[in-house]
Amino acid sequence: LVTIFCDGSSLGNGRDETRAAAVALLGYKGLWRAFGLYLGRATNQQAEIAAAALGLEALKEPCRVSLHTDSRYVIETMMGRFRRKKNLEWWKRLDEASARHQVEWNWSQGHAGHVIQEAADRAARKIAALGHVEPSVLQDAVDRVGVTETVEEPAGDVDLLSVSERESDPLNNTKFHGET
Repeated sequence: LVTIFCDGSSLGNGRDETRAAAVALLGYKGLWRAFGLYLGRATNQQAEIAAAALGLEALKEPCRVSLHTDSRYVIETMMGRFRRKKNLEWWKRLDEASARHQVEWNWSQGHAGHVIQEAADRAARKIAALGHVEPSVLQDAVDRVGVTETVEEPAGDVDLLSVSERESDPLNNTKFHGET
């Protein structure tokens, strides 16, 4: 089971100078990776959709996924409870990203002290403010995750094998937290 926590940020939402970003933190067997995307001018809803798509697109093979977002808009729409009236291209991207996975959609209350959700939120806001993806921002997000109740193994003292030695590595070949 791959766990994804994602968040989008849109600074200046709805104004000409809007700067938006999306971040997804992916956890697998206690190891975490962060993915970020600078969106430029996009709404907060578009950034939230993009964050979920980003996390799912990072998986290189079909997986069972527990996806967590603080966006009820994303959760309710993906579960068929909200009608799609706007952002149709963004929804198409998320539909395509989720089609090959078994996704469990979970709402995580934002700004409520959940370590992983807060790390995703902080990284998305920083990337939006910077206007580009800065690797140190993503590394900071992974470092903030540490050991939490949602991982299967501790993130620190895990036997880290090379990707080719793993039984299955559904995530991209970017480094896990703790790998060199």
